[in-house]
Amino acid sequence: MTLEEDDSTWLIELESALLDGCTPCEINLITKGKRIPENLRPDVWLVCLNCQEMGNQLLLFDEVFDLPNQNDLRDDVKKFVQKLDNDDDEKLSVISDIESIITFYCKSKSHSYASNNGWIEILFPLLSLKLPRGDTYNLFEKVIKLYIPNGCVSNGVPFHILRLIIQYHDPELCSFLDTKRITPEQYCMPWLRSLFSGTCSLEVVLFMWDLYFQRSDPFFIFFLCLIMIINAREQLLQMKNEDKSTIIKVLSSMPRDLEANDISDFCSLAHYYSLKTPVSFREDVIDVLYSNSGVEINSKLYSQALCLPVAVHELIETATVDVADADTVKFFLVDCRPAEQYNAGHLSTAFHLDCNLMLQEPNSFNTAVQGLLNAQQQALAAGSLAAGEHLCFVSSGRTEEDSYAHMVVASFLKKNTKHVSMLDGGFVAIHDYFGPHMTDCLEDHNTTMCLVCAPNNNNNANKPAENRPRDNAPAIQLFSKLSSAMKAKSQEVKGKLIEYIVNPTSQSNNGDWHVSANDRKEQRYRNVPPVFSINDEDEDSYSDNRRDVSNSDTLDEMVDIKNFLQGPNIVNNFTCQEVLSNGYMFDSHLVVTETHLIILREIPNKKGVAKILSRRPLSTIVKITAKKRHPELITFKYGVPDGDNLLIKDMDRFLIPNAAVATKIVSNQIVSQLDNKLQ
Repeated sequence: MTLEEDDSTWLIELESALLDGCTPCEINLITKGKRIPENLRPDVWLVCLNCQEMGNQLLLFDEVFDLPNQNDLRDDVKKFVQKLDNDDDEKLSVISDIESIITFYCKSKSHSYASNNGWIEILFPLLSLKLPRGDTYNLFEKVIKLYIPNGCVSNGVPFHILRLIIQYHDPELCSFLDTKRITPEQYCMPWLRSLFSGTCSLEVVLFMWDLYFQRSDPFFIFFLCLIMIINAREQLLQMKNEDKSTIIKVLSSMPRDLEANDISDFCSLAHYYSLKTPVSFREDVIDVLYSNSGVEINSKLYSQALCLPVAVHELIETATVDVADADTVKFFLVDCRPAEQYNAGHLSTAFHLDCNLMLQEPNSFNTAVQGLLNAQQQALAAGSLAAGEHLCFVSSGRTEEDSYAHMVVASFLKKNTKHVSMLDGGFVAIHDYFGPHMTDCLEDHNTTMCLVCAPNNNNNANKPAENRPRDNAPAIQLFSKLSSAMKAKSQEVKGKLIEYIVNPTSQSNNGDWHVSANDRKEQRYRNVPPVFSINDEDEDSYSDNRRDVSNSDTLDEMVDIKNFLQGPNIVNNFTCQEVLSNGYMFDSHLVVTETHLIILREIPNKKGVAKILSRRPLSTIVKITAKKRHPELITFKYGVPDGDNLLIKDMDRFLIPNAAVATKIVSNQIVSQLDNKLQ
């Protein structure tokens, strides 16, 4: 058989399959990534979008064009069609079809048209199929329903999700864009709203949609966006001295450079990255992005996520999969709970990195991190069941320790470590997943010391997370066997790990930590309500109500640090790191004046320059708290008296090397200010 005959065989097979009533999966197996011929494309798309039996819905259209913004729609359609190369008669026909289809869609679905929402651009490739208008409408309705993610608006969930994906696969590039305060919505909103039809040539879009619709995977568009960005990483990283608008312009225009011959490789790369992304994350966000429930999406779940979350069922089930399976994401599990919790029960495949090391013994922490990375490579080389190229961090699932676990994860992200994720729900989720089988599946499980089994061991324990209903029996059985089988193999790797990890000697401190016993006022100060205190940190929920300037377009006051610190009324200043609730830390300066606490955040890549993040009046500071274990981690709480109580309105948290001196100076300055007011 000649090559030409062989090349035409799949076309005959495809025609036959279409006549027999095939599925999108069967079409994909036949075409194997080839471009669909023009004569077969309409039938293929009708099958892939399940439109064969929908009938002509436009028969219900009353041909009355009276939308509230009908004139805007008509003008937008005319502007779009004027750009086309069609002759005048064809342009009139296209204008009529687009306006009719969108008008009927808005009326029948009770939707409103908005300029630049991508609908006009989506219709153009569909009209090129030259189908009857009823079929074109059906395709349009299905594309909108099945493939356009919910929330493609400013600060929308799809863009936060895309950022998490970029961070997972290329944290250095993500960090660069974050530093420039460039968010995905600023360059890829037209990509998602129109599935690239608003930015690519018609030939490119037709081939791309051929492959996209055959997959029946709407989330695939996010990996197409990822490849578009990653392919330009070298060019982007060299633009560190360019302004924000120039970089956004380059990003926005990238799809225009795509040619039809690039599409096959483009989609193959996107498929590769999709296989290297945790499946549970994709499953969870598909429910959010493509649900028709009408439930409002909580964008904070994704905008405030430190890194990509992984569900417990995927973590457990992939631990029992052969490491040689290239199509499965394999995790190297890092349990970063405190030592006493880890020793009360853990997965046999987990390697321990005590989150307390980061604050108590920074040098030991750095050594431990290097040890874990070495152990990861050794496990991969040995083919261990604990091996995996993807790092998944396990916190306790309890608010108190999780803030420290977030610091650990943030430190890995700051070093541009790829494939970093956190287990959703932490160890609580693992514990609940195994249920009554936990004794067989967890290593060294001690029911009296385990904080999930015995929550009374810690009054701040959270309620265990609710499990999604699943059949856990196969994984439980496999992991129960794994717990025993892993001991021999894992001990060898863990033995080498001991050379790198040095846990500090645990020193209990049962007394309250204070800046100074003499700094506390036991009685009201000259009839002033006792709004100021220094004590061990309570468990008030910590949130960053103040905006994160790294994600803000607001023009902030920039200062030269050296000159600013030499200014009048400066009492003292302290080099520190601001700690956000998600674990991110920023190099900062805490400046104490006669009347204010000023926070300067250093600007990356601008040595000696900082932003004035906030000016806190000393009179608003009502509490300064610290952890017993980490006295250098200081929280300033701001508020007002509310009767006999305090109303906390905001707070800041800092890692201050010289915390005792800093807090004493702040407290003395507050008292001094009160003295001056009352004289």
